[in-house]
Amino acid sequence: MDNVIVRLKEHQLPTSSKWRERAERKHQNKSWLRHSQRIAVKMLEKMDELGMTQKQLAEQMGCSQQYVSNVLKGQEILLECLSFM
Repeated sequence: MDNVIVRLKEHQLPTSSKWRERAERKHQNKSWLRHSQRIAVKMLEKMDELGMTQKQLAEQMGCSQQYVSNVLKGQEILLECLSFM
């Protein structure tokens, strides 16, 4: 077993991976992510109703289209653009 650990450490990156931080963030914010997913569904419905694109919404919210895309996928907590609301 010790040999396996030694071999794994030989392949370890010198810098820490960000996946653990992202996973911990998601776990800690699970309820907020669920809430954000519900908001995303409502946003998508309203965008369809208005014929609005992600780019147009991002411009109105004062943030990037990539951020809007992540919010609409339910992968991002909707905090960055709260001044819009």
